[in-house]
Amino acid sequence: MVSPNLATLDASTRAVHAADHLSATTDVAPPLHVSTTFRYESPLIPLSDLPAPLFTSETEPHVYSRLTSPTNTALEATLSTLLSGHAVTFASGLAAFTALLLRVNPPALHLSEGYHGCHGAAALIARLTGMKVHALTPTSAVNAGDLVHLETPENPYGTAHNIGHYAALAHAAGAQLSIDATFAPPPLQDPFAHGADWVLHSATKYFGGHSDMLGGVLVTPDAEQARLLKAERMLTGGVMGSLEAWLELRSLKTLQLRVRRQAETACALVAWLKTLEGAGAVAQVFHVSVQPEAGEDWVKAQMPCGGGAVFSLMLATEQMARALPEHLALWMHATSLGGVESLVEWRAMSDARCDRRLLRFSVGVEAEADLRADLEGALRAVEGL
Repeated sequence: MVSPNLATLDASTRAVHAADHLSATTDVAPPLHVSTTFRYESPLIPLSDLPAPLFTSETEPHVYSRLTSPTNTALEATLSTLLSGHAVTFASGLAAFTALLLRVNPPALHLSEGYHGCHGAAALIARLTGMKVHALTPTSAVNAGDLVHLETPENPYGTAHNIGHYAALAHAAGAQLSIDATFAPPPLQDPFAHGADWVLHSATKYFGGHSDMLGGVLVTPDAEQARLLKAERMLTGGVMGSLEAWLELRSLKTLQLRVRRQAETACALVAWLKTLEGAGAVAQVFHVSVQPEAGEDWVKAQMPCGGGAVFSLMLATEQMARALPEHLALWMHATSLGGVESLVEWRAMSDARCDRRLLRFSVGVEAEADLRADLEGALRAVEGL
């Protein structure tokens, strides 16, 4: 069988075939390797005697699954082709974020609003290393060696921030920029194209896509940094399990199909909800497509598909927000996002920082008309509370 030239292929094709060359079987579907340890084969060459440092090649021998395993290697090869860099997988998104802080070891972290878990992890690292943590603003006083960490689109709102602006802010001071792009996986956004030095995803969300696995991925354009991340992962133990890696490898094959459909549906729902804003139950709608900067060039360049599949609603009262999920049939009331099923969360359930009138919606792959009808009925039901 002829090996494809991956560089000439579309991302949707690479998602299916990027790891074909790593398979040692004739299976069409990637096999799941559950072994934690692997036989030494002759000729016996100690790891310290290999011609290149450990974690340099995706074809180096597997020894123990905390170092490498066939399923994880295949997943990282696939993610690397989709994310424009060298991808390293972790047990969760927070494990990936913690690995980033350990690798960069910045004297100060300039942290944007967004996922509360990152703020908790940053506080833990700060306690251990003395790292200072500052709230990130468009005019933050950044110094050499610092790390600027921006989540865009931002959790829970689904609104975007200008990556290019923060890249210029960081690089002018000799700092680095990391982007949490969980809410906008390919093909919705490519942070490296706008100046990012690191890109982070909670792979639990769109990469997993079925609400059945935990994982994280950290991406760098620097092969040596990726090698060091793997070496440090071996010591901290934050490796993704083989079953989770296999589930994600399976899900990546439909990533383009799912994400495009979910984002298109979200944009359609947001356009309809915007017409209800300020009347009845809906006080405000949050999404890239309706944020004040939506028509600016940077938004169009950064998110050419128009926005992601997450939006939020601020309802008129806390009582309305608390009650609305109980009136929905298709939108399941649960935390997380990115799966094939649509979810709604009264955000106060998991994030104490949020306004108690806020609801976050993660659009799945159901028909837009059905999701709209379900939400329309629920909004009518809570009016007046």
